[in-house]
Amino acid sequence: MLLFWGVGAYNRLMRLRAEANTAFAALESELSKQVALVRECLPPPEATQPAPLDDEGAFWAGLHGAATQFAVSLAVARSRPLEPDGIAALSAAQDVLAMAWERAERDDAHDLAGPRLPETLTSRRAQIVMQTHAAIEQFDQAVARYNDGIAQFPAVLLAWLFGFKRGRGVRAMAAGALP
Repeated sequence: MLLFWGVGAYNRLMRLRAEANTAFAALESELSKQVALVRECLPPPEATQPAPLDDEGAFWAGLHGAATQFAVSLAVARSRPLEPDGIAALSAAQDVLAMAWERAERDDAHDLAGPRLPETLTSRRAQIVMQTHAAIEQFDQAVARYNDGIAQFPAVLLAWLFGFKRGRGVRAMAAGALP
């Protein structure tokens, strides 16, 4: 009887971990859209000599740097989506990318030459952010179910025996990371 319980409990823990990994795959797809959007909207680099870094160049360089940091953090988190440190780095990179976008939107209000970002780009980004919020919610719920599963007695004994570690959701690391 104990053997059958152990197999069932182990399978449940594996199913919960798989659900969290699947939820992260959906989240990763949405987060990748943010990186792709930045890469699509970056102005082409000058083929001649580099110009001095003015305010416009600093904005694009900052946005590109934030997107690069975010892409690297996303790649790390992709390999182990339940690793708390990877999710913490991803959340921090998400904060930096969000601040870079907010800078563009804030600076547009004071620019007499017109907005830096076209309205279509701003609305597309807003749509991506909404979809990302939904994917974050699904991932965080899956991580919460996984954490609850490995904390319940007597399954906690199997979790300890087989090395199941608590995961961390995105919002647990950075509440309000997305604008």
